[in-house]
Amino acid sequence: MKAFVHEFGELKIKEMDEPTAKEGEVVIQLKTAGLNRRDLMIPKRRGDTKDALILGSDGAGEIETVGAGVTAFKPGDEVIINPALRWYENSDAPPKEFDILGMPDHGTFAEKIAISEEQVEKKPGHISWEEAGVLSLSALTGYRALFTRAQVKEGDTVFIPGAGSGVSTYLINFAKNAGARVIVTSRSEEKLEKAKALGADIVLHTNSDWKQELEKETVDIVIDSVGRATFNRSLEVLKKGGKMVVFGATTEDVIDFDLRSFFYGQYQLIGSTMGSRQELHALLNHMDNFQMHPVVDKTFPLENIQDAFNYLKENKQFGKVAIKM
Repeated sequence: MKAFVHEFGELKIKEMDEPTAKEGEVVIQLKTAGLNRRDLMIPKRRGDTKDALILGSDGAGEIETVGAGVTAFKPGDEVIINPALRWYENSDAPPKEFDILGMPDHGTFAEKIAISEEQVEKKPGHISWEEAGVLSLSALTGYRALFTRAQVKEGDTVFIPGAGSGVSTYLINFAKNAGARVIVTSRSEEKLEKAKALGADIVLHTNSDWKQELEKETVDIVIDSVGRATFNRSLEVLKKGGKMVVFGATTEDVIDFDLRSFFYGQYQLIGSTMGSRQELHALLNHMDNFQMHPVVDKTFPLENIQDAFNYLKENKQFGKVAIKM
């Protein structure tokens, strides 16, 4: 089968052996997959490792075969993959056996994948294959950050720096569904317009004076994934006693901030990453109740996946980038 792999420090399309279903596993004929920033970082983390690794965390397709003991699925079922491996019940932090699909396990940028039935869910009927393929990782990350960690409620105001990422588009939808007001930022006027069309109440240019622009607003929650470039600026607009949830750092990981101002402000700083299967089930119910659709910016065929990588590196997207098998 064709797959997109990292091998000897290089990314390339390669013929790989077709997987077979072991006990408790299913083989999925993948129709689509989703590209995430995690996929951009893995080659650097692996270096010159010689073994070929199939990248990719998100995917959707049809069950082709089932292994011994599988009871929840049968051939022909339309499914999505849950990339949060072995995290089943909601908890304050993932269990020690938790990992994310796509490293060290083979991922979804291939024509087929074998995976435990515990990591598979029925595809929501109201969404397309492209939407299903980009769903799990970003949506689950955003859902846990906003609902489990920040505990958003109706009437809250949520501030989201960086309007174009896949998680941000999910966050805008989730927050609006919860009855919250949403403020987003971006360097791109086009992305700000798209965020407004998606439901954002206030859109701000990244280079504007956020504190001055929002002097009449009360920001209850900040959901940040940018890191050093926005952390202190976001903290400045957060109300005293407000919550700041951080789930990523697309700029630099290390920041400096005024500790005295932080504790006098009684701020709550909360870390978050991915989510449990229990939260994924709640997320899928939420999407069904609101007939919510993922935002897919662009779809690339598997043979042009390197173009998709370059597109994501350049931050051109608004929403998710899909790969079609």
